[in-house]
Amino acid sequence: MRQHKCSSRTTKGFMSTIVLTAALAACSPESTTPPATTGADNSAGNTSTGNSNYVVNDPSTQLQLRFLEASPGDVITLPAGTFDFERSLTLNIDNITLRGAGMDATVLSFKDQITGGEGLLVNASHFTIEDLAIEDSRGDALKIARGDHIVIRRVRTEWTNGPDTSNGAYGIYPVQTQHTLIEDSVAIAASDAGIYVGQSQNVIVRGNRAEYNVAGIEIENTIGADVYDNVAINNTGGILIFNMPNLPVEGHTTRVYNNRVHQNNTENFAPPGTAVASVPAGSGIIINSNDKVEIFDNDLGHNQTANILISSYFSAGYSEREMAEAFDPYPETIFIYNNTFTGGGEAPGRPELDMLRQALFGEDGSFPDIVWDGVTHPERTDMTYAICVDNNDVEVLNIDGANNNANPRVDMSMHTCQHSKLAAVELPSGLITH
Repeated sequence: MRQHKCSSRTTKGFMSTIVLTAALAACSPESTTPPATTGADNSAGNTSTGNSNYVVNDPSTQLQLRFLEASPGDVITLPAGTFDFERSLTLNIDNITLRGAGMDATVLSFKDQITGGEGLLVNASHFTIEDLAIEDSRGDALKIARGDHIVIRRVRTEWTNGPDTSNGAYGIYPVQTQHTLIEDSVAIAASDAGIYVGQSQNVIVRGNRAEYNVAGIEIENTIGADVYDNVAINNTGGILIFNMPNLPVEGHTTRVYNNRVHQNNTENFAPPGTAVASVPAGSGIIINSNDKVEIFDNDLGHNQTANILISSYFSAGYSEREMAEAFDPYPETIFIYNNTFTGGGEAPGRPELDMLRQALFGEDGSFPDIVWDGVTHPERTDMTYAICVDNNDVEVLNIDGANNNANPRVDMSMHTCQHSKLAAVELPSGLITH
């Protein structure tokens, strides 16, 4: 894992029947300060070198105008400081770089926001944002919609009051994007997901820290994602790989590896009725209704419901939602191997789960590291669709969710198998700098 300089900042249902879904000793990614840019003053109060590199001296009053007047190729640089906004910011121009002086140095604060659904909304491609923070937005902090070639680097999104249902839903939120890189960023206290990628293709999420969110990192209805070298800690659920039933894109092919997923035991504070509102506290990695998922070389520990939870749509807390015609509600072709597990499963985050734990393993017992609702397609009995586990003596608990938990059991005969390993996600060379 890339080395980071420690930050001094701190902040303060697997689902329904079983929505199978530490103070952080991690470090905040190191921020770099961009070189100063000088030039003649212009009418927006910015300075320009004449080569499309602009320094916005007072972002509170000048940044939205700079976005409106921007041209493709512009680099917009923000100085250190905390800058207050009462309205959302919107950028609709392709090929823009927005750069601050560091995620703890340049802060865009929306604490006094009175209008707008986001902090910063970007409807553009070839967009890079780096080295700044977005705090306390009414809605999503950073939303990027329908873009191609997106880079989010060393960005911090945070609600500084800590976990609260009134916080915005998403911290870092690219949706319907292609070729997206999210790296070395921090997401804290989102009421849905700290880092969320939805309905996208070809995504890398690496080297990030997500804490005190409902979902730390969520990959939803996305095709081709690599999630690695991240720290997900003190969330309700650490890393979620979901397919929602009513979206046009059905996700698959996700690799989750080399992550640290510990102590995701924060009480769920999502607004009622949202998909993640039914995620039980104590969920490490959750797979719901998603296919071709590979989980390997992760460090998972002390997630009190279970370190890994796997469920179908039918066990989810949103099963009343309408299903798209092509939606596949079953989690299939899952491969789990070479992970390290420590503790977990001793205090499930739903009363019905805790009752099941005590009935099966005794008052002082704990769930196995992997808990599965046991719901399968009645015609897909081939091992091609199996949940395969090659992880030393790790066991899978089948809770028999299809039959109201009538015959919960540990039976590794149907999980002793391997799948072909997935290929790495490849992004255009210009997006990868290290």
